[in-house]
Amino acid sequence: MKHENLILAIIVLVILIAPLAMYSGLGEDEGYFGGSDDQGSDGVSETGYEPWFESFWEPPSGEIESLLFAVQAAIGAIIIGYFFGYWRGQGKEE
Repeated sequence: MKHENLILAIIVLVILIAPLAMYSGLGEDEGYFGGSDDQGSDGVSETGYEPWFESFWEPPSGEIESLLFAVQAAIGAIIIGYFFGYWRGQGKEE
């Protein structure tokens, strides 16, 4: 039992450290962690497409934009969780 825990701990450490060692020194400049949004906007800009309108407000920084996205996701998760809990509670009453 003690050896199993040690083996599992080593496996977890390898899983955690391996990606860091494999991608060390390779950042966003090389495009390793670029998302589909970046690739999509690059592809659209190559076609010469011009947007129909501009955003009426743009967040002052990328951190604020990420914060607003996280808040939006949290609100959605709370609403979905409430309805799933309500639905499950209704099922247990019957």
